[in-house]
Amino acid sequence: MQVYFSQMSRFQFIGQTNFYKGKVRDVYNIDNKWLVMIASDRISAFDVILPRPIPYKGQILNQIAAYMLNETKDICPNWLISTPAPNVALGKLCTPFRVEMVVRGNLTGHAWRTYASGKRILCGVTLPDGMRENDYFPEPIITPSTKAEQGHDEDISREEIIYRGLVGQDDYKTLEKYALQLFERGKKLAAVQGLILVDTKYEFGKTGNEILLMDEIHTPDSSRYFYADGYDDRQQKNEKQKQLSKEFVREWLIENNFMGKEGQNIPPMSDEWIAIIRDRYIELYEKLLGEKFIPQQLSDKEIEQRISEALMSIKER
Repeated sequence: MQVYFSQMSRFQFIGQTNFYKGKVRDVYNIDNKWLVMIASDRISAFDVILPRPIPYKGQILNQIAAYMLNETKDICPNWLISTPAPNVALGKLCTPFRVEMVVRGNLTGHAWRTYASGKRILCGVTLPDGMRENDYFPEPIITPSTKAEQGHDEDISREEIIYRGLVGQDDYKTLEKYALQLFERGKKLAAVQGLILVDTKYEFGKTGNEILLMDEIHTPDSSRYFYADGYDDRQQKNEKQKQLSKEFVREWLIENNFMGKEGQNIPPMSDEWIAIIRDRYIELYEKLLGEKFIPQQLSDKEIEQRISEALMSIKER
């Protein structure tokens, strides 16, 4: 029987001051200076954890995120120090801003559902008339959302973020600048591999007065990609775009009458469906990074030892 990373034990590290179990990651606070972030194989949609894990998902997300953080560190500093295990990231502890910077290059997903309902303002941004699903915006837009401790994140405008004091005006300008520059880099990295970065989200925090990019970036959990080949033809024919993202999981849930609302039940996830999701994640890894995915399985003991050694190394610096 295979044991996937989602089933790992809760660890205890020297200097550990806190532990947080998120929707898809387990996070350890070390000496109030560093974070150990373990990407599980859990999968969530509509802010709900689905009942079955996806094999290798944690490794895939962690390795894509590490690659993308390294490829964007010239734009803004980030939290990552090392990846001591395939599904583990070790980095600096930040005080997070309680908003997510969602950048959209195309009208799709939540933005399209809002647009199709007849609304033309999203998060304070006016959307042009006459657009079709998956069309490019004249230029990328930022549609922030709040970061909810529990339940659903909520759309919010730039003006309300500043009015409510969630982010100071000067800091917010910096977040906007970083987010748009990161999105532009992400688009270029995707284009090299024949993909279009459609939309994504960025999370930022502070250590002292320095703003750092946090968490994962440009992964299938935080981003949506279209295949560039055939995009224009599919748009002209009003056909569905071929994409690599988690959106197909959301679409499946919607088709089965689940959107995370009260009284709705998560549909059963068959072995065949789990295998499809796994293969789609592997496909995105290989397409996005241009290399073959090599699954790795480590025991809890091996993972704990690698993390402990990495923590000892940074404490000795």
